[in-house]
Amino acid sequence: MWHNRGRRAFTVLELIIVLTVLGMLAGLATSTHKNTARKSRETVLRHNLAQIRLTLDQYNVDKGRYPDSLQSLVDEGYLRDFPVDPITRSADTWEEVLESEYSDEDSSYEPGVFDVRSGSDERALDGTFYYEW
Repeated sequence: MWHNRGRRAFTVLELIIVLTVLGMLAGLATSTHKNTARKSRETVLRHNLAQIRLTLDQYNVDKGRYPDSLQSLVDEGYLRDFPVDPITRSADTWEEVLESEYSDEDSSYEPGVFDVRSGSDERALDGTFYYEW
C-alpha cells in the first residue's frame, strides 16, 4: 500500500486557476505589445511627414517653386531615398498634395507638390485617419 503522507499535491482546481491567470496575463501582454508596436510606427510616420514637409519647403526656398513630384526630391539630391510609410510599409503609397490652382490668368503655371500624406486609410490610435495627418 502506498501512502502520500507529507506530500502536498496541487488540486485540479488550483491548476485551473493558475492556468487562467497565466492566460489572462499573456493576453494582456500581447495587446500591450501590439499597441506599443503601432505607437512606434505612428511616431515614425509623424517624423517622416515632418522631414518630407521640411524638405518640400527647402526645395521651394531654393528653387522658388515646389517640385513637380516627390521623386524630384530624390532626383535632385534633396533626399537620398524616399522614406517608407511605416503604416503601409511601402515607399510608393505616399499621396502627393498639389498646390491650389492660381486664379490669375497665368495658365502656364503648373502646381507643384507642397504637401504629402500617408496612403493608408486606417485609423490611428487616437481615432484620426493617417491620411489626415
